[in-house]
Amino acid sequence: MYYSDELIEEVRSKSNIVDIIGERIGLKQKGREYWCCCPFHNEKTPSFHVIPDRQMYHCFGCHAGGNVYTFLMQYENYTFQEAVKYLAERAGVNLPDTRESDEDIKKRDRRYRLYEVNKAAAAYFHYILTKTRQGELGREYFEGRGLSPETIGKFGLGYIGQERNGLYNYLKSKGFDDQILMDAGLVQFSEKNGISDVFWNRVMIPIVDKNSKVLGFGGRVLGDAKPKYVNTKETDIYEKRLNLFALNLARRTRRNGFILCEGYMDVIAMHQAGFDNAVASLGTAFTEEQANLLRRFTDTVYLAYDSDEAGRNATLKAIKILRDYGISQRVINMKPHKDPDEFIKALGSDAFLERIRDAIPGRMFEIDDLMSGKNLNDPEDKTEAMHGAARQIAGIEDSAKRLNYIESVCERYKLDVDTMKSITAKYFGAVKDAEMVRERDAELRREKKEFQNNDITLHEAMMLTWFINDTSLIGKLKNEITEDDFTEEIYRIILRDIYSQYENTGNVNPAAIVDRYDDVDNQKLIAKILNSNPKYDSEEKRDRIITDLIKKIKLTRIEDQMRKVSDGAELNRLLGELKKYKNYIFKY
Repeated sequence: MYYSDELIEEVRSKSNIVDIIGERIGLKQKGREYWCCCPFHNEKTPSFHVIPDRQMYHCFGCHAGGNVYTFLMQYENYTFQEAVKYLAERAGVNLPDTRESDEDIKKRDRRYRLYEVNKAAAAYFHYILTKTRQGELGREYFEGRGLSPETIGKFGLGYIGQERNGLYNYLKSKGFDDQILMDAGLVQFSEKNGISDVFWNRVMIPIVDKNSKVLGFGGRVLGDAKPKYVNTKETDIYEKRLNLFALNLARRTRRNGFILCEGYMDVIAMHQAGFDNAVASLGTAFTEEQANLLRRFTDTVYLAYDSDEAGRNATLKAIKILRDYGISQRVINMKPHKDPDEFIKALGSDAFLERIRDAIPGRMFEIDDLMSGKNLNDPEDKTEAMHGAARQIAGIEDSAKRLNYIESVCERYKLDVDTMKSITAKYFGAVKDAEMVRERDAELRREKKEFQNNDITLHEAMMLTWFINDTSLIGKLKNEITEDDFTEEIYRIILRDIYSQYENTGNVNPAAIVDRYDDVDNQKLIAKILNSNPKYDSEEKRDRIITDLIKKIKLTRIEDQMRKVSDGAELNRLLGELKKYKNYIFKY
């Protein structure tokens, strides 16, 4: 779907980027800009800033950046067209009916059909469970788990019997073709059996996104057959690592924080018990993407994983991921029971609420886990334990909190406070040094990737940066630097837009340049150029930098042309240009 450049610019100009971003993440004003920790990568010191004058944002850490469209595409996973529609509706701009390309229509229709077929399958499973005789096995299972009819309805739970093509026949009768059924992961084909249902003899749990659209299913077998759970394969609309079970319900909770569980049934039992802030990962280990999703809705997560060794290991991994994303972690003690479902059935909701109140910080859980294998009466073990605890505490940035942890750990395990302070101080220094090295290495890798270690590409980008930051240079150099001098097509287009805007208005609107592109990667690259600030400490240094840029760009273009030309007169002309720019000096 295509909109005119004028309409795209009208919608963008009526959408204040500070308001749009500020509604989703906390911004703090510093001077004429707004700052916060970047929502797109892990960091402790804010490097993400929003520039109202340019109506753009940029992160100095991961180089995410762009205008208001880019942000919605990155943060909300909107397409460019969806971002335009959202902002137009918000700004009261009427969008005209526009024609989509055949490819756009095909992609949109495919995603629509995937959502529709999953919705139809969910209705089928729920009907079989609640309205038919063959659903009795499923009803007995859920009743045995203590689930009420209201909970079954709330989660849209279902059942599918032992017939191998019941779902297939039903969906075919609704007009869905074989290809979309296979693409959705609902049916499978084999030479031996032909087309058959993927799910059979299972209770069915719909997996929905944060907006309550059905993405896929988890099917739990009745009996002891393996595998216990079969989950929908990843499709065009479903990626496990990007979603959380029951987030559509938990996002509306009034309780403090979210409770992160291991499985579907734990979450369902928790919601029935009144803990409507429970979610779970989808048949995989907890991921960074899920942590990033969680922090849009909460700053505190209570971990309620199984109390066995596998659950303990999963808890330790989740703590690290949540910490990296700036989310406070607390661990709920489920013992003597295995999981939240068992605990609530045995001891009730009030007892579980007490466990939530008594949940320990993630770092203390890590230290307790470390200490559990040590004999503190043994000097070697005790020394090793103190160093291990000190390494954990050294990761705490706040000095007061670091001291409080030292005192708590020493009191808990009867360790000497002064000795622990000394050890922790050494590790804290090492942690800061390591962080600086990691940040420097990451920055180098990002720069190398962005510009592919291409010297001329870097010079072209820097030239554009100078034009954006000092528009008076455009008047001085627009006849000197032309788009033909640039090797990268995207940079030629940016230069053309800069010159055009300057000629028409006497100024440059960076956010409008980003509007040209509906691809996030291009928008990020352009935003990095348009938001960079040239550094110089004197006019002489400024002139020398610009001189070097012009010489590099012009000489590269001339030398490239000389390699291709065979005409003598043209070669002589290029030699004259070559001599000119070898001796070129820019004066502001």
